[in-house]
Amino acid sequence: MRNVAKRAFCPGLIVFLAAMLALVSGVAIAQNRQQPQVKPPTPSGGETSTIPSILVAPDEDYRIGSRDVIEIKVEDAPELSSTYQVNADGTFLMPYLKRVVAKDKTPEELSRFIGDGLRGRYLKDPQVLITVKQFYSRTFFIQGAVRRPGVYQMEGHPSLLKLITVAGGLAENHGSTAFIIREVKKKPSDASASGSDSKPEPRPTTVAAQKPGERSAEPAVDDIEYTLKTVKISGLFIGNFDQNMYVEPGDIVNIPISDVFFVAGEVNAPGSFPLTDGTTLRQAIALSQGMTFNAASGRGVIFRQDRATGQRLELPVDVGAVMKGEGEDITIIANDIIIVPNSKMKTVGNAVLKAMGMGVAQRGVYRY
Repeated sequence: MRNVAKRAFCPGLIVFLAAMLALVSGVAIAQNRQQPQVKPPTPSGGETSTIPSILVAPDEDYRIGSRDVIEIKVEDAPELSSTYQVNADGTFLMPYLKRVVAKDKTPEELSRFIGDGLRGRYLKDPQVLITVKQFYSRTFFIQGAVRRPGVYQMEGHPSLLKLITVAGGLAENHGSTAFIIREVKKKPSDASASGSDSKPEPRPTTVAAQKPGERSAEPAVDDIEYTLKTVKISGLFIGNFDQNMYVEPGDIVNIPISDVFFVAGEVNAPGSFPLTDGTTLRQAIALSQGMTFNAASGRGVIFRQDRATGQRLELPVDVGAVMKGEGEDITIIANDIIIVPNSKMKTVGNAVLKAMGMGVAQRGVYRY
């Protein structure tokens, strides 16, 4: 009876112990499980930049520019302490001192200038503190094939290389050319006729009173021109700094994605390929891993769109001769379509050879 009881009791005890062990293990795992860590999203190509609003140049102090917002605090003179926005001409109106020139001055220089103007006549020993609240005069725009396109506000005089680096560097699909668009205001026609050497005074129209609900006067479209500069950036990050140039505040830097060309027909790896400067037909065929056995290499065609007229052109080319070095290599341009046609005779011959090869393999080889 005892043996029977032991036999009946042992399996039940084993099952109970196994269940308890599984329950304890589950609780321990649940307690030791780490909470998921929430990480801020990392910016990728095409996302707007979320870097700080102003990048400080370590080698120079910030100089106030047009449209900047500055806060002025004058000790023991709350009636003079306020926030001002610098006008387009680089000046702003301040009680008692009237019009003050702030452009191209550092905050320290401007505080010294205001303190000198108030000293003796308004305050015995004025203490002036100036803080730049909003930076609008050092704004740079970069878009296109960079990792963090957007609007950047930087002190100093950055170069194109530095601006691209701040924007996260070039994206993988970047082209080899950057376009810098710069806004230039037309000079008045009578500016050259003026013989005065003195500094030009601000025009009265810039400080005219504004009626309620009326928008501030903006320069007419006819008064603004744009210049376009082209920079080759393909070698900029490998030591070719001859194309590096300084960008000006307000410049728009556009880096288009790389152009492509297409290879189709009797090649081993047809498809689209990124176009770099100086790509030739021989390189294009090499990128597509060469021609197949069935290729009619002497009857190749390059379909190209004429940039001037928009018409499609068909350029016959002997691809075989070019690959052997017997024909002139052709430079490929954006959106070219290279077609290597099929040779019917080679196709039939290849099919026959394959059939014969399969037949010999099936019958085996006999010695005579």
